[in-house]
Amino acid sequence: MYRLARAGAGLAILLSVTWAGPVVAAACQNTGSFPKWLEAFKKDALQAGISKQTLAEAAPMLRFDKSIVGRDRAQGVFSQSFAEFAGRMVSGHRIQQGGRLIKKHADLFAKVEKAYGVPAPVITAFWALESDFGVNMGKLPVFPALATLAYDCRRSQMFREQLVAALQILQDGDLSRDEMIGSWAGELGQTQFLPSFYAQYGVDFDGDGRRNLLTSTPDLIASTGNYIKGLGWQRGQPWLQEVRVPGDLDWSQADLAIQHSRAQWAEWGVAAAKGQELSRDELPASLLLPMGRNGPAFLAYPNFRIYLEWNQSLIYSTTAAYLATRLAGAQTIGKGNGKVAPLSFQQIKQLQKLLTGRGHDVGEVDGKLGAATRAAVKAEQQRLGLPADSYPTVEFLVKLAKSGAD
Repeated sequence: MYRLARAGAGLAILLSVTWAGPVVAAACQNTGSFPKWLEAFKKDALQAGISKQTLAEAAPMLRFDKSIVGRDRAQGVFSQSFAEFAGRMVSGHRIQQGGRLIKKHADLFAKVEKAYGVPAPVITAFWALESDFGVNMGKLPVFPALATLAYDCRRSQMFREQLVAALQILQDGDLSRDEMIGSWAGELGQTQFLPSFYAQYGVDFDGDGRRNLLTSTPDLIASTGNYIKGLGWQRGQPWLQEVRVPGDLDWSQADLAIQHSRAQWAEWGVAAAKGQELSRDELPASLLLPMGRNGPAFLAYPNFRIYLEWNQSLIYSTTAAYLATRLAGAQTIGKGNGKVAPLSFQQIKQLQKLLTGRGHDVGEVDGKLGAATRAAVKAEQQRLGLPADSYPTVEFLVKLAKSGAD
């Protein structure tokens, strides 16, 4: 799922557009006429089942807003480490308020878990990060935003589909035109659904005849649970567990693409965070080291992939999963085995250029330590005889630069 992760009032869209399929370069130019484009779009919308009445109702809002293009082109670059980001986002306020809401709506959460298999802490963590429990859902009308982005050359097809879905929400009577206020990229509600997912997974859980993810707590909680279930959540299974790792571990096994049973991890000396032994069973798990072998360590269970479906940013996903564990009663994570000095934004760009020069496909040189960059780092660590934990250090950067000069 394409997500514009707002992650609370302070973060806004720093994590936005973490994945949306192929993206046309931000420098593309719009050459056609917006009014002509809009007329063609209206014809397509009619063919897609949108009525003339709905189009007429939305028409005053189907306008071009240049500021939306500016926001899209000037998105912030996310370059914080997991420790920095989680330290800020997994705040005492969110844990306390989340706990209060779980207690307040205990019966509702129990009904939702029975229906969809998703526990209260998982839903509540997304509720916290996406809008600070409804405090920051965005303040912009979604129709001008979606019309602008659907016309714009950068991701026109994707947002064209979102605009049709927004019209369908209006046509179905779930929200009025004036209620459709959200983020600059058209996300709606307290867990920030794009219109197509609002239409697909929205649930009228309070029985009032419409799906209202803006002000109806039952609809919000049930719809979020329904969406998480739709992503493949496995009922009754864990998602993330902090662990301690021995210093002599085969670090190449620390990879989300590699799974071993908990019994195998325990055999290799991996222990629960407080030093207790892991359950020696066959439940598969990956070893997740968001800041390398010296930073915090987690076992990521199959349900963790749901977080990456929600938002492909590893730091956001790990933070959301960690917050859910805190809401479920886990303690604050430890600092790991040693001091970690994350690379700066410019150093990561330098790293990506060096990796590209060695034949690795890291995507855009954007200063983000994403999955492709981490995979390339692991390959080069193995080549250079360094611990292959997929996390770049200054030492690794220097050795990589020297190896390219040889």
